[in-house]
Amino acid sequence: MVPERTELVDSAIPATLRQRSRASKGRVSAWVVGLSVLVSLLALLPLAFVIGVSVQTGWATIEALVFRPRVAELLVNTVLLVVITIPLCIALGVALAWLTERSDLPGRRLWSLLAVAPLAVPAFVHSYAWVSLVPPIHGLFAGVLVSVIAYFPFLYLPVSATLRRLDPAIEDVAESLGLKPWAVFFRVVVPQLRLAICGGALLVGLHLLAEYGLYAMIRFDTFTTAIFDQFKSTFNGPAANMLAGVLALCCLLMLTFESACRGNARYARVGSGSPRLQRMVRLSRKVKALALPLPIITSVLALGVPLITLGNWLIAGGVEVWGQSDVLPALKQTLLLASAGAIITTCAAIPVAWLSIRSPGRLHRILESCNYITSSLPGIVVALALVTITINFARPIYQTTLTVLLAYLLMFLPRALVSLRAGIAQAPVELENMARSLGRSPSRALWLITMRLAAPGAAAGAALVFLAITNELTATLLLAPNGTRTLATGFWAMTSEIDYAAAAPYALLMILLSLPLTGLLYHQSKRTAGR
Repeated sequence: MVPERTELVDSAIPATLRQRSRASKGRVSAWVVGLSVLVSLLALLPLAFVIGVSVQTGWATIEALVFRPRVAELLVNTVLLVVITIPLCIALGVALAWLTERSDLPGRRLWSLLAVAPLAVPAFVHSYAWVSLVPPIHGLFAGVLVSVIAYFPFLYLPVSATLRRLDPAIEDVAESLGLKPWAVFFRVVVPQLRLAICGGALLVGLHLLAEYGLYAMIRFDTFTTAIFDQFKSTFNGPAANMLAGVLALCCLLMLTFESACRGNARYARVGSGSPRLQRMVRLSRKVKALALPLPIITSVLALGVPLITLGNWLIAGGVEVWGQSDVLPALKQTLLLASAGAIITTCAAIPVAWLSIRSPGRLHRILESCNYITSSLPGIVVALALVTITINFARPIYQTTLTVLLAYLLMFLPRALVSLRAGIAQAPVELENMARSLGRSPSRALWLITMRLAAPGAAAGAALVFLAITNELTATLLLAPNGTRTLATGFWAMTSEIDYAAAAPYALLMILLSLPLTGLLYHQSKRTAGR
């Protein structure tokens, strides 16, 4: 019956319309593939730069620049930072997620919101607050402390969202087999959190490798701070480039390690099952007394310290700090760069996202993967690549706004791509095909039908890119034209002069611009879990 119905429906469509639809599909695929290839080739520029510089430098120079005590010191610092910080973030994120999602902890809704709120505070603002509060703070301990309170929400968000979606029946079966509650948690619940933990840990690790402002302010040397100092002080291309190559290698090793830890296990069940509320563990008074200090102390360290310190500096500076001639221009330039970067990046992500959903072949998956690999490289590597390439091959755009926007495109395209993929996946392909069969051109069908339905996803992706650009520091410092000042670079200029009161307005404006994204992430995680 089904084949006959298909033949009847197909015969009811005029042959000319079917031919026109197939021809339109071929044309739209050709130009979409062409644009996707162009975007992916651009995304590969930083990685090609690292490989090309290594080959051009030669093994003798590489050995002299890489195998030296200073690089070994930077490697030890970076490895210790990653090895200590990531487990602490995992422990804190999982503990807070379990307390706010699976227990009757008093005020758990409030603690859930406060656990996400630190994302609104840029990492280098956290560092600024702690240096202001405790001036002698520096070194590995300071780096781990500030990193944990700045980045643990990257673990809390995915873990808490996963806990809301887990099937309680699996835990019931485990308990019926005689397992105690702690055994159920570690043997049943934690394995189902593997993907969330691995994904969050990868995000934290990549931020640790890429961050500059946080560690420069507390005087803790990492590869990123050394590369930036090397480039700005002596403009030593080979030394900075070799350090960038080592840093890129660390990022790729981290990606490989995360993929191996993630494994190939399945985490879905067959059948929709029966909807049930998650089980809430009733904590005794003694356990509540022991557990409640954890979210309180975390909120005080992650939010209280930066906000109180910021408030004190604003009060100390008085009205005069808002009268600085650069604050309003910095806000305007930030809004212009962030708006332009968000629009360009979102538009560039459209062909890649469309192909990944409408034609998920091997080539198209490779094109999409190119963008994710490149975005995992630190901003300092992307900036150095563009500096070298523009000086040697495109001198007219060296240190122009165009180069800055290109850096934003390379670094933040996956943020728009992920949201666009979700939006396009929810737009029925039949509507797009019908528009083509009725005479609409491929581009008009894509724009009028698919992109209208995918508009919420595109807007979410653009918002993510906008706020990432708002807080971006390293690439903007290296690539921006002379006279350009964003909120991040203005803040950095004031803190470099130890004028913390003058830096406070820039920090406050960055936090205010970041708050909407924090609220969006929080409510999106709730909605995704069906709550």
